[in-house]
Amino acid sequence: MPLPPAAATRQLHHRRQIDVQVYARDDGLWEVDATVVDVRPQATTLAGQVRSAGHPIHDMLLRLVVDAQLTVLACGAETRWMPYVGQCDAHGDAYDRLVGLNLARGFRDGVRERVGGVQGCTHITELAQVLPTAVIQAFAGSVIDTRGHGDDKPFQLDRCHALRSDGEAVRTHYARWYRPSPSPTPDSPRSTE
Repeated sequence: MPLPPAAATRQLHHRRQIDVQVYARDDGLWEVDATVVDVRPQATTLAGQVRSAGHPIHDMLLRLVVDAQLTVLACGAETRWMPYVGQCDAHGDAYDRLVGLNLARGFRDGVRERVGGVQGCTHITELAQVLPTAVIQAFAGSVIDTRGHGDDKPFQLDRCHALRSDGEAVRTHYARWYRPSPSPTPDSPRSTE
């Protein structure tokens, strides 16, 4: 389905920005700073007080320290703008519970188990869900071999429709790993649909 056209008369009501930045450190570790910022172009009443147009409703930072194997070694969160001062930012050190999780193996489930629901902040916990692919993208080509020069198939193959082993992109750019689709045989069952 093509992208639906934007209405000529639409008006912005809310903007959420998610930003993930990955930094290499001198000690061989990596810092991941993820922010979520919600802003409205009109004044909004929150917790009995008016938040001026253009001022954040939410501005939250989640920072992870990870190693080259994508294991979380340190983690913490900071809530800078929030609707309920003294409550929204009272999650304490909940996000240090992410220490020990691995961004490439079970991270999203681990986040839900450790800080989901009332154990953490809805927005910071949602923000954590984007981190595996963002950090893997940052590591691609430098920390992670994406060209398949070694003995292992590049991690990105068969994780996306464009990079399926029997697809044109793999045939063209990763020929060593290309596997054509098996041809149907005369004895193959046929669909009755």
